[in-house]
Amino acid sequence: MKDKIIVALDVNTLKEEERLLDILSPHVQVFKIGMELFYSCGLKTLELVKKHDRDIFLDLKFHDIPNTVYAAAKTAVRFEVFMFNVHASGGIDMMQKAVEGAEEESEKLGISRPKILGVTVLTSMDSEALKKIGINKSPEDQVLNLAKLTKEAGLDGVVASPEEISAIRKTMGKDFLIVTPGVRPEDSDSGDQKRVATPKEAFQRGADYIVIGRPVTKAKDPVKVIQSI
Repeated sequence: MKDKIIVALDVNTLKEEERLLDILSPHVQVFKIGMELFYSCGLKTLELVKKHDRDIFLDLKFHDIPNTVYAAAKTAVRFEVFMFNVHASGGIDMMQKAVEGAEEESEKLGISRPKILGVTVLTSMDSEALKKIGINKSPEDQVLNLAKLTKEAGLDGVVASPEEISAIRKTMGKDFLIVTPGVRPEDSDSGDQKRVATPKEAFQRGADYIVIGRPVTKAKDPVKVIQSI
């Protein structure tokens, strides 16, 4: 279980990141570095995780023209991250270039290629939010559509909410990675996320990893929350 819980370090200072790493690294193997922390503090955020001998999920959600994402993927490999993600809605050409860039750079450096995930539908979105951007599908249908595209592009899996896990697992098979945000322990506030579940529910449905942030990082006793999961 230590390897299946990804803690989101959604803070904006190195001091706070290091405090959380000191507390949680004995209990968690993978930490997520997202936009807030990375854009606030840069590469030092990655170096701190490596200093604690832990793995990095680089959550920058690349979404640009194919050649730009190709170059960004090469850079992510040089950071020696465990996994990184791209927006699946960027299209199959963009995702294929991400894989191409990561494979080329990994081979050049003689290291394993990071896992690459396609972000499907953000956990803050529901059917109404999708309609407003011109997508007249349920979140589950849109997630499955993007998951199929992601697999066709050669990615390792997807980032998807707890509500779509079972459908993805049934459709995409057991070897397709599912990384699930929107996970909240019982009695936790769901915040701005609309499609959520408890850790137990997420794993029972077939998630490979769960991503959990504020319920751990804002807790009075973060270790107690992790141990309860």
